[in-house]
Amino acid sequence: MTDIDKETGSEHYPVFYLFHGGGQDDSSWATGGRAGFILDNMIAAGKAKPMIVVMPAGHIRAKDRGTGGAMSSDPANDGFTHDLLRDIIPYVEHNYRVISDADHRAIAGLSMGGVQTLNIGLANQDKFHWIATFSSGWWGNGAERFAGNFPDALCPQTNERLKLFWIGVGSGDEGAMANSARMMKLYDEKGVKYTYYQTTGGHVWPNWRQYLHVFGSQLYKY
Repeated sequence: MTDIDKETGSEHYPVFYLFHGGGQDDSSWATGGRAGFILDNMIAAGKAKPMIVVMPAGHIRAKDRGTGGAMSSDPANDGFTHDLLRDIIPYVEHNYRVISDADHRAIAGLSMGGVQTLNIGLANQDKFHWIATFSSGWWGNGAERFAGNFPDALCPQTNERLKLFWIGVGSGDEGAMANSARMMKLYDEKGVKYTYYQTTGGHVWPNWRQYLHVFGSQLYKY
């Protein structure tokens, strides 16, 4: 599909799947995150490409930290993975004028949503070529477990598939800093390239809004 439909003359747009954190819901990025204001202003100023943003509900299990849940490193058994890939994306692509290929799909999330992003995005690089985590990273030995489960997802060939792999975290966010450092060490060992963006502050909306602004300004630019 091209970005201009020849039959109708209607423009088609890239899609950005944006995930909330633990304890939040599908309204969080629109309210506390002010995602609409941030991206609309950037698009109006020519600092971001026009895009469709999808902000789904990430809590679909009773225990998000349990085995096979959103905070694990086993996306094959995570209900949200199935929800996104089998229901949400097909629905969006059937009902909205979107460009349905990996070059025009981005995925990002904060905290819990960042782990979901890693699980889904890295394990499905044929579907997403733009990946970002905000104040996130696998807990414990999750990064090593993921690498063991998906060896082809973390290798030098990842650099050929992804357009941008972006990591943002605040220096005052001890948990996310530790998790991010652990996963970046693994990426370095596997030869996976990424862009690291560090700010001050902790696990708070001002940081996540800033990360959205910075990552959003780089999407779909070649």
